[in-house]
Amino acid sequence: CRTLPAMGLRRVAAAVLVLAVLALALALGGWCALATPRGEQLLPLVLCTWPYREAAERAWKTVNSEGSALDAVENGCSLCEREQCRGTVGFGGSPDESGETTLDAMIMNGDTMEVGGVGDLRRIKSAISVARAVMEHSTHTLLVGQSASIFSQNMGFPSEDLTTNVSLSEHLEWLNQKCQPNFRKQVFPPAETSCGPYKPVKELGTKTSARSQFLSHDTIGMITIHRNGSIAAGTSTNGLLHKIPGRVGDSPIAGAGAYADSTAGAAAATGNGDIMMRFLPSYQAVEYMRLGKDPTLACQEAIGRIQKYHPNFFGALICANKTGHYGVACSKSPNLTQFHFMIFNPSTASEKIVDCI
Repeated sequence: CRTLPAMGLRRVAAAVLVLAVLALALALGGWCALATPRGEQLLPLVLCTWPYREAAERAWKTVNSEGSALDAVENGCSLCEREQCRGTVGFGGSPDESGETTLDAMIMNGDTMEVGGVGDLRRIKSAISVARAVMEHSTHTLLVGQSASIFSQNMGFPSEDLTTNVSLSEHLEWLNQKCQPNFRKQVFPPAETSCGPYKPVKELGTKTSARSQFLSHDTIGMITIHRNGSIAAGTSTNGLLHKIPGRVGDSPIAGAGAYADSTAGAAAATGNGDIMMRFLPSYQAVEYMRLGKDPTLACQEAIGRIQKYHPNFFGALICANKTGHYGVACSKSPNLTQFHFMIFNPSTASEKIVDCI
């Protein structure tokens, strides 16, 4: 047979070398291992809504040492609960119509698809830890109200008053303003001028003036990815200020407040939960990433689905795929034109900002 010229042999050798390198890269963890330049590793990862640096740092220290992705979510959200981040997480904030602070939280294990959540949790400060207890010590997914508090106490969590001087003052000021703003509609006496008690208006078509504009509410949503690929996500919040007692928002609902699947990625939401929970944006974003969409595009498309019905809703979404690439999107509204979030990975530990769409 004919012999190849020297140049041809070199090309063949180079091709064989490239194939060998690709095979090694795939054996060591896939294309990402090859594509990520040295010094720009993406895992572990902590992604957090709002500029909650201390919470993100606590989660990072956990997942970057001996802790699991679940431990990192719990530790990060717990810190925010104790520190009462912006008054919208933890005790002493967002009193409801009766003046009581109640908590919502959830945590999800992306390896097993297990979820634990609590809603309308009363007199218990450690909402995210109770959510984890629901996941690990029951076969249920969500516990709410007084029964959730009883479960918490049985699990060893102390019963404590969540009211503070700040929340008491907020409630008294609201009462003095004739209970404005509130979340009632189509009731009598008119919710716009009265504190109730309310009864439903018989004709549902009766016009009522528009309810007050939704105010910023800064739920902590967190995604963590361990270097071994395990993914977890979680949320914690004290809900809407002056909400109707018994209201549970999107935060403790899997697929709405947060969602994690270690085979695809994770997402977490913040904003107007009463609207956002109807669209399951966290689940939707993860499914977009499963189909191969970039995390930023996945977030944007999930937000866009909501905007078709509520063009100016208040909300944001953080997304990360299983390789550690991340993206963020927010809905432009009168109270939100840019969204701040925290990112921790081996290459960065910083607050970042994204313009809303």
